[in-house]
Amino acid sequence: MAAYATYTDVQASYRELTQDEQAICTALLERAAIYIDAYNAEAAADIKKEVSVRMVQRALDSTDGVPMGATQGSMSAMGYSQSYTVGGGSVGELYIGKLEKKLLGVGNSIGSYSPIEELVPGGDS
Repeated sequence: MAAYATYTDVQASYRELTQDEQAICTALLERAAIYIDAYNAEAAADIKKEVSVRMVQRALDSTDGVPMGATQGSMSAMGYSQSYTVGGGSVGELYIGKLEKKLLGVGNSIGSYSPIEELVPGGDS
């Protein structure tokens, strides 16, 4: 599967990537395309590109200390302790966040289905 963005797209709104990071970025972008298509393969090309870039930046940024997307964090000194809470996925993992789901046209749907209603006369209308 072809990626929806390139490493230069990631660099444009992030930072200059080393050659090793460019190779990693390219592989992550290909994986991101698979995840995006699992949510909405019919999304517009510019949306798929934006979601790809955001997913990969989050994964790459997790190696720079404080993980991108962390909702909480703490540090200590001398005895050294460090912890972070990440809301959408694991640090370094490719995941689609709430905003990306909204961009792809999925998520935040409220609804339910009850098979019992089909058994009640007039319940399936």
